[in-house]
Amino acid sequence: MKPTAIAVLIPAHNEEELLPRALAAVHAATRHPALAEVRVMTVVAADACVDHTEKVAGEQGASVLHLGAQNPGKARAAAAHYAMASLGTSAGAIWLASTDADSAVPPDWLAFQLDQAHAGWEAVIGTVTVTRWPRVHQLADRHHQLYNASRPAGGGPWRHPHVHGANLGVAAEAYQKIGGFPALPVGEDLALVNALERNGHRVLRTSDCPVETSSRLRPRAVGGFGDHLARLAAQDGVLR
Repeated sequence: MKPTAIAVLIPAHNEEELLPRALAAVHAATRHPALAEVRVMTVVAADACVDHTEKVAGEQGASVLHLGAQNPGKARAAAAHYAMASLGTSAGAIWLASTDADSAVPPDWLAFQLDQAHAGWEAVIGTVTVTRWPRVHQLADRHHQLYNASRPAGGGPWRHPHVHGANLGVAAEAYQKIGGFPALPVGEDLALVNALERNGHRVLRTSDCPVETSSRLRPRAVGGFGDHLARLAAQDGVLR
């Protein structure tokens, strides 16, 4: 069954500053002509927030969940569960698109994932880019070298090794079959993808349609992409 509904899932912990940009980008993606007959809802799982994250999300039209777990895995899973219950259609007709509160999806992001779903893919695992780098000596170069180490030299399709909750899509039916996002404080996205591949689901790893993400070196989630950048920066003795 082809998706007739899309749920955008965004976990957020104290993200009042960056969330408006993330939601504006998602809103722009929902206006793509390819989605004219597709129902789209955005769910922000405000997890252990002590700022105005919930207010910001509500003002921009997102459905807002209040959690106190401070656990990205639980937050993404809660957002997915709420969306599937709210959309009022079968899991086979729902596509779950995951991004982050510190990221900005491109205008064709949802249309791209929908195209892949129509082509028979059950999950789309995308890449991320950073365009706003901190002033840390050679950090951008070092990151690009490591991140793109396995990219084919000839410019062909890249079945990359990365997994980012900021750029991930999965058919709700496949998501349910493998148990959804596990309640992990870090790596819930990787665990989900590993389970999909282990159980024989059709998973597309593609560098097409990347999502722009934050380069902050003191991230909200411990052990994620921000910590990776912080470790690279620390090699120059910038961070202690």
